[in-house]
Amino acid sequence: MLKQRILTALWLLPLMLGMLFYAPSWLWAAFSGLIVLLALWEYARMSGMDKPRINHYLAATALFMLAAYTGGWALPKWIWLAVLAFWLIVMPLWLNKKWALKGGWQAYAAGWLLMVPFWYALVTLRPTTYSAVYLLAVMGLVWVADIFAYFTGRAFGKHKLAPAISPGKSWEGAIGGAVCVLVYLSIVRSMGWLAFDNGWLNTMIVGLILTVVSVCGDLLESWLKRAAGIKDSSNLLPGHGGVFDRTDSLIAVLSVYAAVVSVWG
Repeated sequence: MLKQRILTALWLLPLMLGMLFYAPSWLWAAFSGLIVLLALWEYARMSGMDKPRINHYLAATALFMLAAYTGGWALPKWIWLAVLAFWLIVMPLWLNKKWALKGGWQAYAAGWLLMVPFWYALVTLRPTTYSAVYLLAVMGLVWVADIFAYFTGRAFGKHKLAPAISPGKSWEGAIGGAVCVLVYLSIVRSMGWLAFDNGWLNTMIVGLILTVVSVCGDLLESWLKRAAGIKDSSNLLPGHGGVFDRTDSLIAVLSVYAAVVSVWG
């Protein structure tokens, strides 16, 4: 398993960074669309849709993204507000009530609320290659929170964060990850890599909010897998599971960040 994880990372990371820093805007939009469609395919399978519905769902989503990019469509503010309401209100209720999707209209709506703003975030937060470092800085927040939460939880974790959804997560791990995020943001802020810098204190507050959203995004995907009775969203990435497994927290954080930028930026 470890060998597979390393081999997959050896080609996946250079591909991602190469696209992020060197791909022209249209290619980055297409690459981001591929990521979103693969994650949406995994989500649709977990949410109870049958194969014909999944195919129609993916085709409609791909057509919308193509039309949106070529037509220069921007999401109106009320949709970004709906995205914020989803992640800050509906998603905690979802985790608390442990709602299960059964392929109905709720599954379609939730999938689009998850994936379409994520695609918009990837595209709008990186309009040119010069903006790549700012997007990478926000992505780095997610990776720092995840990595250090894992190691802190392994070392000190005693109090379970959400045992019915993800037994491996602990409050100690989450707090350790948050502390490391603050250190990380202080460093990247001093290097001028943050596009949302509004003073040190405000930056730390934004970082903590995004860290909480990151954890909740991970928990939501864990619940979807648990409700579907599967371990990984797919086997597309050997040793890592599926695309949704690798992007669950990014989906949450980038969607919320892009919503804040679009509404108040």
